[in-house]
Amino acid sequence: MTVAELSTRLRNRLAPLGQGEARAIERIIFEDIAMMRPVDVVVNPDRELPPFIAPKVDAVVNRLLAGEPLQYILGHARFCGLDLEVTPDVLIPRPETEELVDVIVSRYAQHPDLRIIDLGTGSGAIAIALARALRFPIVTAVDISENALDVARRNAAAHRVKIDFVHADMLTMSPDRDYDIVVSNPPYVLDSERSAMETAVVDHEPHTALFVPDADPMKFYNATLRNFSGRTGAIYFEINPLCADRFKGAEIIRDIHGKNRFAIYDPA
Repeated sequence: MTVAELSTRLRNRLAPLGQGEARAIERIIFEDIAMMRPVDVVVNPDRELPPFIAPKVDAVVNRLLAGEPLQYILGHARFCGLDLEVTPDVLIPRPETEELVDVIVSRYAQHPDLRIIDLGTGSGAIAIALARALRFPIVTAVDISENALDVARRNAAAHRVKIDFVHADMLTMSPDRDYDIVVSNPPYVLDSERSAMETAVVDHEPHTALFVPDADPMKFYNATLRNFSGRTGAIYFEINPLCADRFKGAEIIRDIHGKNRFAIYDPA
């Protein structure tokens, strides 16, 4: 099978997902399975592909059309220019969370040796991105899931950053030191929002990292503010835009889509 033939086959099978989504997935599949950049696909349409490529691609597409997220199928996701392992034990990192990292880096790029703690680290995405982008930070990452911490440890090792991983419940943990920055992207999707979410997310991503009761949407935020009161310089949250008005006294920042996405408590 040639590159052009596989490309046509992919687009036909992925057509139900929409043209834009199909093209994006095609690019990722060619890069990940055929080791071909988009320019290679365009320049070498008549290249014969090894016989094992088409069956591997078909297997990925079958799982994708059955509703499984592409990142879990391939076993990795991109975040802040990093390639991170992801499994169903961790959330797939989102572009909005990259924006949270960008906000912190833009404000602290010139500050060395910051003590940072990432609560609910999951894959370690935020902690690793900050460890790489800032000047010699001392980073701690916390999660209640040992399986998630295993993924995060592998990601930290792969990107050669030193992070202290801690197995703890962010609702009840008591910090034993002061921190310059607390950062958290905790569960914040309301239970009532499930019905409007993509099936791939609800069926495959860990619910404990996604959802909070409608009756207590601030449970993780209030616990963090309570537990770290007097022990931190600044607190950076990713938030549910539906609950932005609950963050009294915080600086609220909109994401690239214009939604109230980040709440910052910084007494400085």
